[in-house]
Amino acid sequence: MLKRIATGLLAAAVAVSAAAAADKINGAGASFPAPLYYDWAYSYGKETKNRINYQSIGSGGGIKQISKRIVDFGASDKPLKTKELEKDKLLQFPAVIGSIVVAHNVPGIADEALKLKNSVVADIFAGKITKWNDAAIAAENPDVALPDEKIIVVHRSDGSGTTYNFTYYLSGSSENWKSNYGTGKAIDWAVGLGGKGNEGVANLVKQTPYAIGYIENAYKEKNNLAAATLQTASGKWVTAREENFKAAAKYASWTKADNFFAMLALQPGDTSYPIVAATFILLPKEKQAMNQKVTAFYDFAFKTGDAAAKKLGYIPLPEETKQMIREYWAANIK
Repeated sequence: MLKRIATGLLAAAVAVSAAAAADKINGAGASFPAPLYYDWAYSYGKETKNRINYQSIGSGGGIKQISKRIVDFGASDKPLKTKELEKDKLLQFPAVIGSIVVAHNVPGIADEALKLKNSVVADIFAGKITKWNDAAIAAENPDVALPDEKIIVVHRSDGSGTTYNFTYYLSGSSENWKSNYGTGKAIDWAVGLGGKGNEGVANLVKQTPYAIGYIENAYKEKNNLAAATLQTASGKWVTAREENFKAAAKYASWTKADNFFAMLALQPGDTSYPIVAATFILLPKEKQAMNQKVTAFYDFAFKTGDAAAKKLGYIPLPEETKQMIREYWAANIK
């Protein structure tokens, strides 16, 4: 009996010791890649027993928390330039590529059925076009029954990399937008309702008839929302589909020298979807031991997580980019 108790205590001690040895890694930031990070974290935990705790709080929050060293890694859809990284002593690398869709909830109008010129999208979000049957929308949709209803604009209420990439696209599509609103993680919106995170915007669009908003494609798929057909940089009509996201993503020009800074919206090509963006991981230069643990997680994701990325509507990084990132880690994390 005593032997059995002793054996049980030893087994319990080993279990506690193993649990204590497992790593707990805290990250926070962009909601854009959150569904994928949750999936990768689950797989990594199952494989290694290490726990990745990721909080979807928006890119602005992610940048702020890593700059203050509150978390082990930050996540942002807004890439930081080298001067910004040096100011806060940060490293940066991309994790995956995603796309932003213009989702709507117009009863009777199916996914991909509504065509919106890029300049028209800008005028809707600027409050210049206020009705669904406006002449500028009707001109491109002669066979669509457009309702005589007010457009309800939905935008982000928090500092957001999704907003940064969306407004970058709007600035490249409209001189009026560029002059009056510009590009930013948070802007002074002319009209609309604010939702927190991609989750908040997706929920508001889903719950609000005649609403329109911008969200990462994974949230559109998860919520069964309809998305508009947009234009390529060359003016061709293009739908929110994987092959068109890939067509734009192939133009990404990464370099280690500028910490992988790249904007992917409005890339050339007749099938390039216009609002494609990479999402980035930020690490504190001085936390070398923890950085090794964080990069071990992302290396695991790069090796095993492409299928999950594709299933959720993201575009995995090219293998040559992943190898470049590993070289960057080797040079900066000892």
